Formats: sequence, C-alpha cells, structure tokens
Amino acid sequence: MRTLILIRHSAVKIDPGKPAHEWALSAEGRSRCYKLAAELERYDPAVFVSSAEPKAVETGRLLAEALDRPWTTAAGLHEHERRSTPYFDDPAAFETAVAQFFARPDEVVLGEETAAQARGRFVAAVGDVLAANPTGNVAIVSHGTVITLFLSHYNPHLEPFSLWRGLTLPCYFVVSLPGMKLIENG
Repeated sequence: MRTLILIRHSAVKIDPGKPAHEWALSAEGRSRCYKLAAELERYDPAVFVSSAEPKAVETGRLLAEALDRPWTTAAGLHEHERRSTPYFDDPAAFETAVAQFFARPDEVVLGEETAAQARGRFVAAVGDVLAANPTGNVAIVSHGTVITLFLSHYNPHLEPFSLWRGLTLPCYFVVSLPGMKLIENG
C-alpha cells in the first residue's frame, strides 16, 4: 500500500521579534530530526517535500539527508496565513485563538485566512505533490494547523482542536493513499 507521511516541523528557536513564518529550528530541533529520521525509515519515504518556511525547509532537508532521499519545496504547504498576527506571550491566549480558528472555520479569526481556505489550499497542494510524485511513499513536512485541518477533513472522527493540542515538535502521521485514512502516528 502506498502512503503519505505528514510531518510537523521540528522544534524552533522562538524569536518574538520575528514573525513565526521566519523562525528556524533550534539546536534541539535539529537533533530531534535525526531521531525522527530513524523512526521514518521503516515507512520508506521516496521523497521529502516541505513548505518554504525555514523551519519546515530545515526539517525536510535534514530528514532527507539522514535517509539519503531527494528533497524539495512546494507551494501551498505553508502554515495558515497569519502574518499580521503578533507573537502571543501567553500560551493560553494562543490556544484560545487557535480553538476559535477551528471552531469557526468560515470566519477569519486568526490571521488573514479562514480554516476552510487554509484547508482548501493545503489539500490542493498535497494533490499537486502527489501528482508530481506518482510512485513510492511521499513525505510532506509542514505545519500544525494545516496538517490538523487536512487530517480531520479526511478522518472526521478526529476533533481538530484536540488533535492540534496533542501535536509535538516534530511529529508525523501516516495516511493511506488514495483514501487519506489515518493509519499510524508518532
């Protein structure tokens, strides 16, 4: 069975003076990539494709290098658009904002893109990546909210906010192709 492996980027170096889409991995985040690569090896990813955000680029590149696989970036795999959103000093306030993002998918409540728009963009981008890589298992390195939106769209038993709250840096989900049904996660 062919699979898609959705990977949330590794741990970042938080810089409140920069927007989140510009953050890079921390030293710990880079170290975690090598541990993750060892876990992913059993899924035999043929290629790694990441969003163009630095934290996803670095995660994808490190995973691909560790497993000696090709790596590239693709459009549309970025986090939901929230470039105008300031840094949240209070994690609880950020969680509340994200809960509203998932609860009101057709409204702009966090950033510049609705959850429905972000999901549609990400679903289309994943489709493009799969069309460009028609054989083998494909690994996509992306971001928490768009991966959550994607998984809960194809697996409606998953509650988006609960799924998002349980994500770690990094983490992964293996889904069946073509059905996008969740098989395994780690």
